[in-house]
Amino acid sequence: MSSDIMLEKGEMFYEGKAKQLFATADPDLIIAYFKDDATAFNAKKRGSIEGKGAVNNRVSELFFTLLEKAGIRTHFVRRLSEREMLCRRLEIIPVEVVVRNIVAGGMAKRLGRVEGEILRRPVVEWYYKSDALDDPLINDDHAEVFGWATAEELAVLRDLAHKINRVLRDFLDPRSIVLVDAKFEFGRHKGEILLGDEICPDTCRFWDKATGEKLDKDRFRRDLGKVEEAYHEILERVSR
Repeated sequence: MSSDIMLEKGEMFYEGKAKQLFATADPDLIIAYFKDDATAFNAKKRGSIEGKGAVNNRVSELFFTLLEKAGIRTHFVRRLSEREMLCRRLEIIPVEVVVRNIVAGGMAKRLGRVEGEILRRPVVEWYYKSDALDDPLINDDHAEVFGWATAEELAVLRDLAHKINRVLRDFLDPRSIVLVDAKFEFGRHKGEILLGDEICPDTCRFWDKATGEKLDKDRFRRDLGKVEEAYHEILERVSR
């Protein structure tokens, strides 16, 4: 079977808020299609950001390539087109990992802290991946007791999250971008835990280092305007 046939887009087996996932003839590979659809507050707010899918596909490719070079394994194989990415098929671990360097968003509201407060060290949080439940904050015991992840897997996730955070911060700093926080998703693949999903302005908070201007989906969440411009600004800077 030729590689071209293997990469033919098969049946769509999953559609999320930002992507569609398609099977291929190779059971180990899938094709992710990046949409322009935008949601916030667990899809309570909906809209569209023109060109978002193409930007997120390209930005994710750049970040995944950076992380692979740093020795962090990801599901990324290669970008196929403006909006499509070839990925390894993962058994997704339903624990979303959020790394926070600066207080913002949910942490500010939940703990009554001022947005913009710099944390003494990065904080890792777990969230149960469930749109129906609005992705609730959980702890290690929840993840282990309900069978979402083992203690050993959680240790790996925490270690990987810190490593990814360091690599991204070091890369973004000379490009005048502050990584405020980021959400990572991981999955199991042939006995190994790989980074999955995407890394882009949908899943990270990026602030301009000099001005503090938001360059991420918060512009959509908070009706700040210039949403498309912010996404393209991130792409331009990380492409340098």
